[in-house]
Amino acid sequence: MNNGTLLAAVDLGSNSYRLEIGRYEQGLIERVEYRKETIRQGSGLDDARRLTPEAMQRGWDCLARFAERLAGFPRTQVRAVATQTLREARNRDEFLVRAHQVLGFPIDVIAGREEARLIYLGVAHLLPQSDEKRLVVDIGGRSTELILGRGFEAEVTESYRVGCVSWSQKYFPDGEFTPAGFERAEVAAKAVLDEAVDRYARSDWEHAYGASGTIGAVVDVLAAAGWPPGQIPRDGLLWLRETLLQAGHADRVKLAGLKEDRRPVIGGGLAVLLAIFELLEIDVMHEALGALRQGVLYDLLDREHGDTDLRGATVRRLASSFQVDAAQAQRVDAVAVQLLDALVGSGRSAEADRRRRKLSWAAQLHEIGTRISHTDYHRHGAYVLENADAPGFAQWELHRLGLLVLGHRGKLRKLEADFEDDVFVHQLLALRLAVILCHARRDPDLSGISLSTRGRQITLSMAPEWARRYPQSAHLLREEAVAWQKTGRSLSVEG
Repeated sequence: MNNGTLLAAVDLGSNSYRLEIGRYEQGLIERVEYRKETIRQGSGLDDARRLTPEAMQRGWDCLARFAERLAGFPRTQVRAVATQTLREARNRDEFLVRAHQVLGFPIDVIAGREEARLIYLGVAHLLPQSDEKRLVVDIGGRSTELILGRGFEAEVTESYRVGCVSWSQKYFPDGEFTPAGFERAEVAAKAVLDEAVDRYARSDWEHAYGASGTIGAVVDVLAAAGWPPGQIPRDGLLWLRETLLQAGHADRVKLAGLKEDRRPVIGGGLAVLLAIFELLEIDVMHEALGALRQGVLYDLLDREHGDTDLRGATVRRLASSFQVDAAQAQRVDAVAVQLLDALVGSGRSAEADRRRRKLSWAAQLHEIGTRISHTDYHRHGAYVLENADAPGFAQWELHRLGLLVLGHRGKLRKLEADFEDDVFVHQLLALRLAVILCHARRDPDLSGISLSTRGRQITLSMAPEWARRYPQSAHLLREEAVAWQKTGRSLSVEG
């Protein structure tokens, strides 16, 4: 990546939407612009876990304003991620379709552990380099992420469904602060977070860091009241709880440093933070300047370099964990990429490289389901990918990868896929043909076959002597042409 390149991250949080624009310089990203809008989309989930029309509209309106600033950015230099509210929302697809149109860029709904990894990446890049073992805490609107890490590596990641918006709604619904309300909120938070005690034991980390909204708000309030800047001591939290109790209601809280948009959710956030301090035996927490959005920016750098893309390491880990036949996976991978180049051209561009890389991942994992059962292993493999903890991947990427694995053999009508999508069709066909040509589990002879495309028509030509030499492969290729008949695409096999 060239020095001076602008990168942008959009964070669709449960409480706020944020836009971060940075300039890449000598391996680092320097902030150019930061925008934040309090959307409180998390409070717009109804009892059926559906976003209300008003909550969706607030999100679309904000994204329209962000889109104006992002006009002209290449797609490869922008990434938008959505977190817990859209993980939960049953009607998220309705929201996301229009959100994509409004913003002009796709929006990745990321899993909780992936959110935690990206948070740590952002925090670590804005802290002094050190070998210390760190605990990082991020209390969001509807989820809280806990991470143990060293350097730039997140070693233990988890996301818990407890946050400042959801806890404020549930335990301080009218904004009233009472001792009983705080006790209920803290006990409930401990019940959710109790399993974190062993995973984040006090002996496993040296310093605790807090990122993002709730923790930043508490730091600002304590600093304005005379506590050490950039820190949250345990007695400072107890003072803040007593101050809120004395006020009795969120509307009557008068605290220097407390922003107006934080007032309605400070009670829930404080209750969660108090629970974390007690459970994890934290005496003092240090403010971290980095957060999810910075992690997204640094992750964009890795995605542009295949050798450092975490997704590649995740694919290798999954293949190893499920004891995939590595030789066959590599064989299918090489043939599939070669066939894809024959279909769409072998030009070198960032977009072409991404298409090859994603096809390669599907090829490496196409037999991942055989460890579960050889019968219908492609279905088992797709299920594993749809539900795996896969660092680096967004949920839609795993879904797409699962579709390729599910579709690499068998009938095509079982796929709930868009056969109007040229990229997907070409990847799927290349993978299916590669599996056929490698069916004998040895390197195939490709010298007698060729592929050509003309619109929606794809032609595979076999030299007569090649078809006679490999009659089983020729038979399977002719059957493949039949499999595509009802997809709206045409594959003809000649020779």
